[in-house]
Amino acid sequence: MDTMGNLKRTHHAGHVSADLTGQTVTVAGWVDRLRDHGGVYFVDLRDWTGIVQVVFHPENLPAEALAAAYDLGREYVVAVSGVVTPRPPEMVNSKLATGAIEIDAREIRVLNVSRTPPFAIVDDTDASEDLRLKFRYLDLRRPTLQESLRLRNRVTLSVRHHLNEQGFCEVETPMLVRPTPEGARDYLVPARLHRGKFYALPQSPQLYKQILMVAGIDKYFQIARCLRDEDLRADRQPEHTQIDIEMSFVTEDDVFRLIEGMMGQVFREVLGISLPAEFPRLTYREAMDRFGSDKPDTRYGLEMVDLTLMGKTSEFGVFRSAVDAGGAVRALCVPGGASMSRKEIDDLTEKAKLYGAKGLAWVKVAEAGLEGGSAKFLDGPAVTTALGGKPGDLLLFVADARLDVACRSLGAVRSVLGEPLIKGREMEFNFTWVREFPLFEPTDNGGWAPAHHIFSMPLEEHVELLESDPGRVHAQLYDLVCNGVELASGSIRIHRRDIQERVMKVIGLSIEEAESRFGFLLEAFQYGAPPHGGIAPGLDRLIMVMTGRRSIRDVIAFPKTQSATSLMDGCPAQVDERDVRDLHLKITAE
Repeated sequence: MDTMGNLKRTHHAGHVSADLTGQTVTVAGWVDRLRDHGGVYFVDLRDWTGIVQVVFHPENLPAEALAAAYDLGREYVVAVSGVVTPRPPEMVNSKLATGAIEIDAREIRVLNVSRTPPFAIVDDTDASEDLRLKFRYLDLRRPTLQESLRLRNRVTLSVRHHLNEQGFCEVETPMLVRPTPEGARDYLVPARLHRGKFYALPQSPQLYKQILMVAGIDKYFQIARCLRDEDLRADRQPEHTQIDIEMSFVTEDDVFRLIEGMMGQVFREVLGISLPAEFPRLTYREAMDRFGSDKPDTRYGLEMVDLTLMGKTSEFGVFRSAVDAGGAVRALCVPGGASMSRKEIDDLTEKAKLYGAKGLAWVKVAEAGLEGGSAKFLDGPAVTTALGGKPGDLLLFVADARLDVACRSLGAVRSVLGEPLIKGREMEFNFTWVREFPLFEPTDNGGWAPAHHIFSMPLEEHVELLESDPGRVHAQLYDLVCNGVELASGSIRIHRRDIQERVMKVIGLSIEEAESRFGFLLEAFQYGAPPHGGIAPGLDRLIMVMTGRRSIRDVIAFPKTQSATSLMDGCPAQVDERDVRDLHLKITAE
């Protein structure tokens, strides 16, 4: 059966232009809108490339075709043949790429009918996300989502082209790997032929790309699928895609230059936007001190000021007690913020408390000095001078015995205050490198855990602190941040067995445990492993930023919900009891 009949598509809807005036074309797609103007029928036909208007004049169509046109419904699939004609001047739609022309239909074939969709296929739909995810195949017909997928394709092609030009080799690494948790939980796969044993799905190709460096591949990359069984947020999914990169005989600066060049090419080719040749660089400590975040949005100011020294001699007990306990005082000047209501300030206080602060001190700058809040406890002239405050400004303060709490809680307040300042600036891109992250973080039981992962080389001057003072050890770890989003994380790796074993010992791994879990990597280091490093930009997050979206679910074809489920196909799902038995597993009731 020839489904299309004699109506084989000659043009895509969005490609029909005035250059084709007078020619007969055949288009195929979905009925987007229908309008009856006194017996003349208008249909907006939509496909992957756009929308074109088709007009059905009764005198130009056989009765059968006219009847088919009158019987159409939204989302019917049709093929239409007709003559391209200019629209009357008063009917030109300048908002539409095909708005100067229409197709005067001569023949139509209905290829499939459609139920009434549960929501309108329009960009500004008010349908709930759950409903859109259940009917994802309908949601994906919306032009903005299709454009996101097209942009994703262009980005991937640009990345591959750039890395190929730089001499990289694309290598696929295994999807069934040894369970070696890197921080998040593994997705485990029972090995049917090896009773009681499991594969894991890779959280990243980390160990394999390091092995490739030992193998002498020199420059590796992969558009890699990664899976992590972790709690989800707007910028996380159980499965994601990253642009995985590793290089031998490199320093941080080499990695930075490669990624700056790659991002420059991607943004130029895909968005027509020029990026700086070199991105600003901050240490982790600088980022926390100035912005209260290790992924700062630098599109707006509102930089924090360190008032710890002032707090030492302050009459304000909150400041002095925090400093005496070894903590810090951080402050923020909000231009024009004196007009904020008490409720707005209370809301900011609650935000600070979410990040561990005990409260948020505040004062307003007036012509006569400081007013309200904590004004009576502060040296007005000194504080105003330190913060550059002017009449009409609001000054905010957080003091805490823990430095990072003081920074992060006021940084969270800064982010709230910055929201109005970036409205309408989604297509402005501020890239920043954040480097020299701590290698370890304390655990609740008094031990140490990796702050990122355990394969990052400590700063040369910090190697000697591994056993004596792990909390002071910073590593050659770096993140690429854009508009407050962490786009990539990487490091110069450990390439020596002795240093890797010392790092593993800090987090409580014995030599025997290290050998059991990572023996193949440690052994490889004994066969001439070169110095190497890499990075892994998240493709999903990159597309999210480039499209100005707030969630990576909007740039992934088939995302999961916050509970890691797929509403469209109902996964995860139960499996046949026989399959469970074949895997030597038993499912017990709660």
